[in-house]
Order: sequence, then structure tokens, then C-alpha cells
Amino acid sequence: MTQPEAFFEPGFAEGRAQLHTRDGGIWELPVPRWSADAGPGDLRLLARCSGATLDVGCGPGRMAAALSGRGVRALGVDVSPSAVAMARSRGATALNRDIFSLGGGRRWQHILLVDGNVGIGGDPVRLLWRCRDLLLPGGTVLVDVAAPGEGLRVTTARLVGAAGAGGWFAWAVLGFDALEVVAAAAGLRVAETWFIEDEQRWQAELVHADAWAAPGRVA
Repeated sequence: MTQPEAFFEPGFAEGRAQLHTRDGGIWELPVPRWSADAGPGDLRLLARCSGATLDVGCGPGRMAAALSGRGVRALGVDVSPSAVAMARSRGATALNRDIFSLGGGRRWQHILLVDGNVGIGGDPVRLLWRCRDLLLPGGTVLVDVAAPGEGLRVTTARLVGAAGAGGWFAWAVLGFDALEVVAAAAGLRVAETWFIEDEQRWQAELVHADAWAAPGRVA
């Protein structure tokens, strides 16, 4: 999920944390998994990363660190200074930046949107369009999405943890069933999908679509 700056401060990073949405949804957040080393579901995604990889909303940096450990050039970006510090402490290269302020043009072979980060900013079409613009020819976007039946829900959310409740921020839930139409609106197509049963994670690989259309918003 997208995190405000306080997310990885003491209190949020320890114990139970939830994401509460304005429409009444409550999502349990697996903070211990995010803070641990890359697990089986992560490794399935990372096995597809053969070149320079951008990890968007990298959190404590488990994905970028795992790639660096394999000799793959990886950069994590996150809006949380605490998360970036944690990522760097485990050996990852990370910047305190959001993807829309990141320069460098089309230099990435792969872009990661894990842990629900496709919801960053509350507009998955805009986010995926930005990712597409940063990809090298033949590049891929690797995503975690919500379960089938969730569709696309654009809302606002806040984090609730041991330290209390954070402020509201724009957020979206993108379900497996809505991925194809959202990807198409961003000039991408779904190349492959799979399900990690042990972790209850739906994942996909997106590639450049054959037809290039103007970016739009899916309601």
C-alpha cells in the first residue's frame, strides 16, 4: 500500500497495522513480512527481473536488497524517509522520492509495484502510464493486485496502528478482475498472471501494448 511518511516510524512498524478507507474497508497490513527478507511470493516476481529494476514504494527495501544481492541493478523509491533509511541499512540503493518526480527517462527494464502499491495516488491508470514511460523497450511492470471481485475502487485511506491514526491520503484498490482494462487504459497489456496460494497473492506481468492510446481514467 502507499504509505505516508510516518508509516515506518516506531509504533506503525511494530505490531498490528491496518489501512482504513473512507468507504468502510479495513485491510490488515503484513508489516512484519514487508520488513523481513524477500519471501517465496517476492522471489517469484524477482526471478523475472534480469536487468535494471525500479521498486516503487519500496518500503524497508526487501525487494531492492534481494536484487542487489543477486547482482541486479535495483533502485527503491519511497516517500517515507524512515523507509528509505531502513532500505539503505540493509544494503539497498534507495531514494526519498515519488515516481512522478523521478527523472532519467526510459532506463528501466522492470518496474515493481508490490504490496498493493499499484494504488499509490488513487489512480492506477496514471501510475501505470508513468511506469510505462520509464520502461525500456521490451520492459515489464510486475504487480501485486487484490483478489478477484474487488474491481477498481478509488478512495481515500489512512493508516491505523499502535501510534494511532495517520492522515488521509488518496488510494485505490485494484482487483485481479479489473487489471486488464486498467492496464489497457495505460497503454499496457497483461502478458501473464498467477496466484501464490500460500500467501494469497495475485500477481501479473504487464508489457507495452501494441496499440498506443492517450492516457485516460477508468471510473
